[in-house]
Amino acid sequence: MTTTFPEPEVEALRGGPVLGWGVIGSGTIANDFTRTLHANSDQRVVAVGSRSAERASAFAARHGVPGVHDSYEALVADPSVDVVYVASPHPQHLEHALLAIGAGKHVLVEKPMTTSEADTRTLAAAAREAGVLAMEAMWTRYLPGTTVVARLLADGALGDVRSASVDVGWPHDPDPADRMFDPAAGGGALLDAGVYGHWFARFATGAPVTSRTSGTLSERGVDLQSVTVSTAGGGAQAVVTTSITAWTPGLAVIAGSRATVRYTDHFVFPASFALHHRADESRWEDPSGLRGRDGLVWQAAALARYVHDGRTDSPLHSLDDAIGVAAALDAARAALGPAPRVSERVTSTP
Repeated sequence: MTTTFPEPEVEALRGGPVLGWGVIGSGTIANDFTRTLHANSDQRVVAVGSRSAERASAFAARHGVPGVHDSYEALVADPSVDVVYVASPHPQHLEHALLAIGAGKHVLVEKPMTTSEADTRTLAAAAREAGVLAMEAMWTRYLPGTTVVARLLADGALGDVRSASVDVGWPHDPDPADRMFDPAAGGGALLDAGVYGHWFARFATGAPVTSRTSGTLSERGVDLQSVTVSTAGGGAQAVVTTSITAWTPGLAVIAGSRATVRYTDHFVFPASFALHHRADESRWEDPSGLRGRDGLVWQAAALARYVHDGRTDSPLHSLDDAIGVAAALDAARAALGPAPRVSERVTSTP
């Protein structure tokens, strides 16, 4: 059986609305984001802010960014900046997003949007009151393949979704200096990698109404790995496995009464998948040519379109969706034991 797949529903990377982007933070994700915007789209980073003028200057030189600011306050006040990409460590997301929102800027906030449901609600309320667009950088949702799967789900091609399984595991050496093992820096597998898995479960089966989580904590109280089994309102179940002690392939599955989607590449990145109809199989191959973190560009093009159209919320991953994912992470972390205290003012290199 041959399946005719729907076309990806993605914004054109070139020829559409263009924004001037300001970047808070100059770490790995900020570099990857800026690189793919400049290489693969018309979007342009026009300014970078850091508490270190030297780091900001080096970032700007690396990417051809004209604006350099040695404070975040100066960055958000820059009139050439239309939208701020918050790429600081996630315990600082709330503070930096509120700073940008207070300056009347739109914001794209790296995931997790904040480190708790309560703080995500605070951020969402501030954006709504200010009338600006705030979007969690759940970039996987904006990839071509994900939009095809979303259309298959919406059109009933899978029938009734019964279950989903997803794993996200990237091992880290147990270095006490690594923020991943520092509870004060929001360390742990769930906030870093688990956000993808818990988002995917919600995407595939709907919002969970019940969940159970078991896992392992470090001596300092940071979650090392966990398994969450959840049930959505319609009865579909999802299993989410998260780890920073082992590598997992990320070959997510959504099983329905008529057909099943099985990813053949890591679902977080630009990916292909197979659609199974009992004994038959059809394959969808990603046509974009983008690989790995090149795919960060799709969310930026989408946000530019939303701003152009006057939207103040993403139709693909809304503020309510971000709040729901944060609630699921809160529940999973709470199930593993007393929540480590997360400082909103962690001392770190931006």
